[in-house]
Amino acid sequence: MVPLGQTVTLQCHFHSPLKIFRLFKTDGAGLPELHGNHFNNFTLGPVTREHAGSYTCSGFSSSLFEFSRHSDPLQIVVTGVFTKPSISAHPSPLMRAGENVTLRCHSLLWFDEFILHQENSPGHFQRHGQILTGGHVPADFFIGPMTSVNVGTYRCYGSLRHSPYVWSAPSDPVDIIITGRSRKPSLSAQGGPLVRSEENVTLVCSSESAFDQFHLLKETEDLGQLLSVGWGPRGALQAEFPLGPGTPAHSGVYRCYGSFTRSPYSWSDPSDPLFLSVTGEEPLPGPCFVLHVQSLCCVQLFATLWTGARQTPLSFTNSSSCITAF
Repeated sequence: MVPLGQTVTLQCHFHSPLKIFRLFKTDGAGLPELHGNHFNNFTLGPVTREHAGSYTCSGFSSSLFEFSRHSDPLQIVVTGVFTKPSISAHPSPLMRAGENVTLRCHSLLWFDEFILHQENSPGHFQRHGQILTGGHVPADFFIGPMTSVNVGTYRCYGSLRHSPYVWSAPSDPVDIIITGRSRKPSLSAQGGPLVRSEENVTLVCSSESAFDQFHLLKETEDLGQLLSVGWGPRGALQAEFPLGPGTPAHSGVYRCYGSFTRSPYSWSDPSDPLFLSVTGEEPLPGPCFVLHVQSLCCVQLFATLWTGARQTPLSFTNSSSCITAF
């Protein structure tokens, strides 16, 4: 894959010493760069949609006084020609081992096909063709059962049937995470879960496991990860997430996860939920404060169970010759 406007070098290899090579484009528009003989490196670009297609090369044999057979074809895909589609994970990008996840690609453009790509997995593409009749039909890609092999970062592309090597820009990435690989951390709020408006809010995630990353999620929003951790009380590792002056937008249900940098897509079990409430009034003292917190927890817990909400982070691959691109 070559983004629109960049350059790519094709290299022709032959098992015996050759000095003359030819490059051929087997479909689509002809290119002036292909005329004549060259060394074994062919630089194309800045690429346009006309560069997309299938290429072969051959080399001149001085012993036989003829050109070799054509190499196996190499496909050059030009991306970024069309507007990027969108991608989402259902029911959630955070899944336990053995569960299934559906990645959905969608676009306002009428693509004939969507292509799903797992980053850092060369050649790992899935295609989903669509016959669009009167609407913009999304494409669903089913991933699972979930293992450490199919976690990672995914993007999708759109293409048209008459230009199979011309793709859209890549979608924004979606990270598929496997959870439950380690014991859950604990999550707390400095000063308690009931906070006055404009009072600084800091959430603390701690664990006895030697995590070097902690991740904080608020309902459906990924608040990012913290790479810097320190030692807390009783020898536990902990990370602080300062959220700034409290506003009503900070109210909600929070959870945190732990992970290791060597396995960025494998997270622990989630912490127990923390119900944070930011109020414009000073909290009442004594038993009233306790009752207020308990009723808040009950109401929000009921709402969570009723909606079935899940944690969804958004964003916090003989005489024959051969040809390669780099």
